[in-house]
Amino acid sequence: MFEKGQIVTVEIVDMSDKGQGIGKADGFTVFASGALPGDRAEVELTKVKKRFAMGRIVELTRPSPSRIESPCPYSAECGGCDYLEFDYSAQLELKRSQVAARLERLGGISEPALSETMGMEEPWRYRNKAVLKVDKDGSIGFAKRGSRDIVDCSDCLLQMPPVGAAISALRDFMNTGKLKQNEKIKSATVRTAFGTGEVMVILETESDQRGMLSEIETLAQLLDDAVYESGYSLESIYIDNGGKRPELIAGKPTIDEEIGGVKFEISPRSFYQVNPIMMEKLYDKVLKYADLKGGETILDLYCGAGTIGLWMIKKVMSTGAFALGIETEPQAILDANRNAVINGVVGARYILGKSEEVMPGLLDGEERYDPDLCERAKKADVAIVDPPRAGCTPELLDALIEVSPGRIVYVSCDPATLARDIAILREGGYEFIEGTPVDMFPHTCHVETVCLLSQRKPDTTIEVDLDISELEVSSAETKATYEEIKSYVLEKIGLKVSNLYIAQVKRECGIVERINYNLPKTEGNRVPQCPEDKRKAIKALFTPDMKWRLVEEFGPHCFTEIDDGRLLFTADYTDMENLVTWLMIFGAKAEVLEPAEARGIIRRNAEETLKIYGGLA
Repeated sequence: MFEKGQIVTVEIVDMSDKGQGIGKADGFTVFASGALPGDRAEVELTKVKKRFAMGRIVELTRPSPSRIESPCPYSAECGGCDYLEFDYSAQLELKRSQVAARLERLGGISEPALSETMGMEEPWRYRNKAVLKVDKDGSIGFAKRGSRDIVDCSDCLLQMPPVGAAISALRDFMNTGKLKQNEKIKSATVRTAFGTGEVMVILETESDQRGMLSEIETLAQLLDDAVYESGYSLESIYIDNGGKRPELIAGKPTIDEEIGGVKFEISPRSFYQVNPIMMEKLYDKVLKYADLKGGETILDLYCGAGTIGLWMIKKVMSTGAFALGIETEPQAILDANRNAVINGVVGARYILGKSEEVMPGLLDGEERYDPDLCERAKKADVAIVDPPRAGCTPELLDALIEVSPGRIVYVSCDPATLARDIAILREGGYEFIEGTPVDMFPHTCHVETVCLLSQRKPDTTIEVDLDISELEVSSAETKATYEEIKSYVLEKIGLKVSNLYIAQVKRECGIVERINYNLPKTEGNRVPQCPEDKRKAIKALFTPDMKWRLVEEFGPHCFTEIDDGRLLFTADYTDMENLVTWLMIFGAKAEVLEPAEARGIIRRNAEETLKIYGGLA
């Protein structure tokens, strides 16, 4: 048994979502701060639990081949960047493997189709938002990981140039002594528009303190000069003293951003992707997965300031697509409407509220919602989902399954909750098509992922009645020849069987042959009987649990249980040809349904999907 303070040898094989190396010591899991995949290290255990231990590196006995020297002088003290000592190509590979592992383990997807991680050509100076902590002793920088202590610094390699300029100006202001004893600046948030170079600074002060306003002109001038020298333009200064909204002190209410031909206005509390370079790549991937053809209604859930939906509509303006956004933050809804106006987008509407509460209300046609929006929601073609780290609520996933848009594009900042939600959507009739990790946060343990899920909507649907007492075949049996059956049996059970043997086993199972087919030519003639080993092997295909064998053959995702023990089979034409052959052998009853009728059955019975398959699901 391991104990606190014990030093153990650990081989690091993975990373946690908190940036700790994960390894084994005599089969026991150890999380080691500062370790990287490929490291072998002597680790002192600082906390020991029943199933794992936490520790810190005492000695690095064999560094990872991908380990490099950190380019940041503050990295050891700050701790904000997990992978500064990890080669960038190795970072991208690790993030892909982590997403894939969660999709397999939590999402139930075997070998998920996952592209290589989309990375940056120059993974530096990408963050357009920084929160600088300010201490009364004059220290200015970032909070140390796991602590309230401030790492006093003059720059950050992940931040855009105006951040270093703001640090310099704040430090100069603190050194002037003009800040009175009862006045305090708690933090300064710097927001930078990548496309236009405009900068906003939000100064957070004590909630009951307003005195520093008398000296704001001095600080504003210092900030303006420093930002200008860094090659940018200070356009807005706010004071946030803990009230409902920050107060504009100087400049204009918002700063303007333009990425990829789409314009955005950024307010102090706007949600906006922190990496505009990779944002463009991510949004283009969302647009590609959405595959808009013209006239679609797009559900933009957890829409924030409407950036994704507006990006899509703006790019395909001539198609007549319409975006319906839902967001719980009032300021974000205001920003979304304003962004729609400045981009000339008329095909967008936004609703204030929680997506998991608004969506069921829209589907129920509640009076508080515009009837036109209710109808659009019910018939949405595409859903874009970009939830917080906690993922989607069950209520929202249920509503999505009820709407059954043809495609769902899921954007996630947490692979675990992404995989969990995809598993639920798969049970609700969706198929995972493809995913792409996007490195929105180089040199950190975080990764964004965009995934495409498609509803299984067949051109034709076969309803399979599995009442084994009714062993008859519909007119579909004429589509399966005996040669096809022989090939099938040979492939599945490794036996060569004749037409005669197949006919004998079918009759034994109660399947009546067509008139004069495989019957003896002369009355009284003896007919060779199927050998016992082949008879048992073929008959084993027909019994005892046809549901289980259907699932084993075609996969659980192809079926929805409906009333009276029947299964609804949904697949493309090729799989239906295989199913017809299967039905011919098994003697199950089949009926062809129209697509609209089949989809209706799926919707009404979605909650029962896959439950009959136990572990196979």
